[in-house]
This record gives sequence, structure tokens and C-alpha cells, in this order.
Amino acid sequence: MATRTDAPTRREQILKEAARLFAERGFHGVGVDEIGAAVGISGPGLYRHFAGKDAMLAELLVGISGQLLTGARRRVAEADGGPDGRNPEAVLDSLIEGHIDFALDDRPLITLHDRELDRLRDSDRKLVRQLQRQYVELWVEVLREVYPGLAEPAARSAVHSVFGLLNSTPHLGRPGSLPGRGTTAQLLHRMARGAFAAAGGE
Repeated sequence: MATRTDAPTRREQILKEAARLFAERGFHGVGVDEIGAAVGISGPGLYRHFAGKDAMLAELLVGISGQLLTGARRRVAEADGGPDGRNPEAVLDSLIEGHIDFALDDRPLITLHDRELDRLRDSDRKLVRQLQRQYVELWVEVLREVYPGLAEPAARSAVHSVFGLLNSTPHLGRPGSLPGRGTTAQLLHRMARGAFAAAGGE
């Protein structure tokens, strides 16, 4: 979501406003009429795009998990295809940058995941977990290239800990109360690398 530069489609507009409203007031605290009003269409008009609120929630949570994994795979592939070969340090930095973009630009989705994941039907929730596991394992592989002495369980714990750090952005304060985006991104990046260095024994 955060990486798009072209104009969003109506479907994407609906999802963005649904995520914001669900995060602010909870899934059951928002009606389809309110979501429709936020994008300038009638509540019933939403049913031309989605079967209902449950479908919106599923697309939001499955969608962002898939986007994170796809983006991470792309970053690794780009590094692998570089003229100098794979540089694990650069790959790790790129993965951190990608997750920071998500954490800063899609904060409502973090809140939504924390609060509403259990509302998904079993098949969608399992898909989210499957995508997340693949995302974690990709990070673990890269992290162990940077710190070869780091055991796999410790690397996995470190990755989860850094995700917890980066995904804390909804709790850092209201938009506008933080330093500029660039300053915040740099701070998060330094903290993530510091956490990984500590786990790697450096």
C-alpha cells in the first residue's frame, strides 16, 4: 500500500478508509454507511466492491501480509542480482527499510492486526499466519548470513523482537507529535540494527 505512487482505485480507497475507521473505533464500531461516506459513496454501494465488512477485513490483513512478503522477496532478489553479488549487510538494511516504510505509513493496519485478527475466518487467519512465517524465515536467513554464529532459534527470536519494536509505531504518539518521518525512520533503523547486533554478540 505504502509503495504505490499512482492514483488509488476506488477499491483501494475503500480499504484505506475501512482500515482507518476499524483501527480508530473497532471492527464492530463501524458500519458500512460510515465507510461509504468516507469515500463518497452510499453504504449499499460498497457491496459492488466487497461482500461486506468481513471481506474488507480479510483483504486488509491477508493483503498486507502478502505485500510484506512480496516486497521482502523483491529486495532480496534485487540484492542477489547486483553486480557485486549478494551483500548480506545491505540486504538486511533493505529489509529493515521496507518494514519501516510499512510501520510508518500503514499504522492503522498494525492496530487492526493486533485487535481483529481473531475475527477472520479460519482459512484467512491461517493464510495470514503462513505468509507471516515465510516473511520471518526470510529475515532469519539473511540475519544468519550477517551473524553466522547466531543459532536459528535465537535469530528467529531476534527477528520477532525487532518486528515488535518497529510495529510499535501506533503507540509512539499522534501524527505530528513525532519527529519528521526521515528522522523517525533513521532512529528505528539504528535501533533495529542495534538489536540485531546485540543478538549476534557484537
